[in-house]
Amino acid sequence: MPTSPKGKPLLLLDVDGPLNPFAAKRFRRPRLREYATHRVLPDGWVASRAARGIRATPLRVRLNPQHGAALLGLPFDLVWATAWTHDANAMISPRVGLPELPVIEWPAAMEAAQDGIHWKTRHLVAWAAGRPFAWVDDGIQDSDRAWVGENHIGAALLHHVDPRIGLTEQDFTILRDWAAAAE
Repeated sequence: MPTSPKGKPLLLLDVDGPLNPFAAKRFRRPRLREYATHRVLPDGWVASRAARGIRATPLRVRLNPQHGAALLGLPFDLVWATAWTHDANAMISPRVGLPELPVIEWPAAMEAAQDGIHWKTRHLVAWAAGRPFAWVDDGIQDSDRAWVGENHIGAALLHHVDPRIGLTEQDFTILRDWAAAAE
């Protein structure tokens, strides 16, 4: 559950899509010039591959080192809401300039999407425990927004980020404006 006192809204942050535009096509890569490419072996990736009898190879992750400062400049309490879990603090935070962040722990067996709802949605609402939150992810759909609207007592912004592009200045503006209105 949230460890921060009530006050600023939570920013529940995914890695793949928002910070790592993993779906960027070759012709879009010039826009990604400000991104650095890293090869990493997250523990969760190694374990999931080993469970299937497959040797894990390093993942290619593109990260913009300016994103950390931009995220820290937003009026939110930042929280990792990613399947990377604690690997996000070890492998993503230092590369984008973020401190160690709280990490949402997922159930041991991550559920598949149910009724068109993202597998994270129900757990994020329970974790936020009524606190206002913005969730930034590439898997958000209208069905998630509707479910959160019916099941979360606080204000919530579910902000989809295109995994071909990652976070942009427009996304930061939307988040900043929403946080100001949520106060």
